[in-house]
Amino acid sequence: MTFLALALVVAAALIHASWNLMSKRAADAGPPFVVAYNLIACLAYAPWVGWLLAERAVDWSWPVGACILASGLVHLAYSLCLQRGYQVADLSVVYPVARGSGPLLSATTAFLLFGEPVTLPGVLGLLAVVAGIGLIATQGSFAAFRKREGHLGVCWGLATGGLIATYTVIDAYGVKALAIAPVLLDWFSNLVRATLLTPVMFANPVGFRAAMRGRWHLALGVGLLSPLSYILVLAALDIGAPVSAVAPMREMSMMVGALLGLLILKEPVGPWRLAGCAVLIAGVLLLA
Repeated sequence: MTFLALALVVAAALIHASWNLMSKRAADAGPPFVVAYNLIACLAYAPWVGWLLAERAVDWSWPVGACILASGLVHLAYSLCLQRGYQVADLSVVYPVARGSGPLLSATTAFLLFGEPVTLPGVLGLLAVVAGIGLIATQGSFAAFRKREGHLGVCWGLATGGLIATYTVIDAYGVKALAIAPVLLDWFSNLVRATLLTPVMFANPVGFRAAMRGRWHLALGVGLLSPLSYILVLAALDIGAPVSAVAPMREMSMMVGALLGLLILKEPVGPWRLAGCAVLIAGVLLLA
């Protein structure tokens, strides 16, 4: 992996953790918040997309259209699946299972479908990233996994991780094989989600306005930063970075999120989370 690709993925992780912090602060708003920041993202990036389309940055074809549609549908399913998992199980179960299994499945698929080389440092780095994510999220205690909610959390977490792996592979194919510009792929994928989610807003406009009262600045932040973080990941793939390295490396956002939780939200960060950060960093170095 080149230094530029590494820098893009690290920057994406920093931005990803930042917009997740904003999203957490608006968690009570529910689906209306998702609708709001999706619409903001579509509007904010429209000029960039318009310029790229004017420059004929994409050769339209049925495979390109199918890739964009599939990406949008899988991203939407991922959002709904993750939200449902949080409704029936603990965050400390769903999140680590989803974020840990996602890159593991993505890398495995990349080895099998894209023919990316399997190296010992790469495998060790992948395992270290997954282990670091688990330590950061669980703080060394797996008691939550033994409860009934834990079993549900594992099921929904694995389903979410499978969707993460699916959209990662679809989007990697889009930028690598179909030569879709990362900005265009993310924007049109987001447009699919916004189109399907907008009826939620029109079904109850009074409830939508009430849910978003005092949260529009957070929606603006997420709408601007969420696409940017993923565009940087796609850009790293576009310049040749392997999926088997990018997929786990972007989960550095877990480490950044733990630090933001400590510094901004004043959440406790014990020795297990610090150990998880160290293991995660070691895994990223092995991958890079």
